Amino acid sequence: MTDAVKGPAGYFPSIEKQYGRPIAKWKDLIRSSPLTKHMEIVGWLKAEHGLGHGHANALVAHTLAEDKNK
Repeated sequence: MTDAVKGPAGYFPSIEKQYGRPIAKWKDLIRSSPLTKHMEIVGWLKAEHGLGHGHANALVAHTLAEDKNK
């Protein structure tokens, strides 16, 4: 029995399916953005790339957490 993915990564399969880009590409976009604040990046993903709020928020939260732990 496998445990379901929890937290922001739980959105990843639907993000890839709905927007047609692998998660690694979204993370690259986030990391290449000159923006640094969580909600600024969320707003940018929504406005420039058409993501829904929950999907954008999940991507930003996961990416920033990864970078913080490096």
